[in-house]
Amino acid sequence: MKRNFTLFFLFAKNALATTSQGRTGIVLLLLGKIIRFIFLFFLLFFIFQRTQFLKGYSFSQAALFYLVFNLIDTLSQVLFREVYRFRYLVTTGGLDMVLLKPYHPFLRILLGGVDLLDLILIVPYLILTVIAAHSIATTPVQIFIFILLFLNAIWIATSFHIIVLALGILTTEVDHTILIYRDMTSLGRFPMDIYKEPIKSFFTFIIPVAVMMSYPVQALVGKLSLPFTGLAFVLSSSICFGALKLWSVALEKYQSWGG
Repeated sequence: MKRNFTLFFLFAKNALATTSQGRTGIVLLLLGKIIRFIFLFFLLFFIFQRTQFLKGYSFSQAALFYLVFNLIDTLSQVLFREVYRFRYLVTTGGLDMVLLKPYHPFLRILLGGVDLLDLILIVPYLILTVIAAHSIATTPVQIFIFILLFLNAIWIATSFHIIVLALGILTTEVDHTILIYRDMTSLGRFPMDIYKEPIKSFFTFIIPVAVMMSYPVQALVGKLSLPFTGLAFVLSSSICFGALKLWSVALEKYQSWGG
């Protein structure tokens, strides 16, 4: 583990050195993300100008859904930014050199391009989340379950990115796949209860966006039953197992030097 962490920090340092070359682009990118966050937050605010509750959730609770979504989404982008660059390795054959290295390839192709710039945004998101959660009566047990489900959400996000890597080998397409993933997870900005069936069930049991984005907050506000809490970990384990199996199949199909 010490060796793996050393390699992880080395890759992160190199990624930061590469990213910091375009300083104007960095400022514009961060500014764009902040503006998008503010606009969507005001959209939520304007919705509550016309109604007191949104499917049984108050403004503070709905804001908490939005803030936790941003925390999970941003953290996954911080950790797995290298996935967005994976297609180039496949089409040029650079993946050969990664597979020959004496460490697990996920260190390079999954965690090897940590985006430390997005880490800047996590700090205000976290502060706002704590403020919103403080206005809601919570117990230590609810907070503990929230933390577990938050980590479970990151586990699911990891599995989804492994699936994207596997599909990148099988189809040499990454950009479209990752955009589909981003679009699907964006449904979790607001409580999944606002969606009708069968959409709600589909994004709970088939593609567990609700498990990722909604369950942590539902547990924090006391609206998630114990069976559904257990279901969250069963679904995440199943997705992780399926993602690793698909990755194994993709490696068997990989023919080197552009497939």
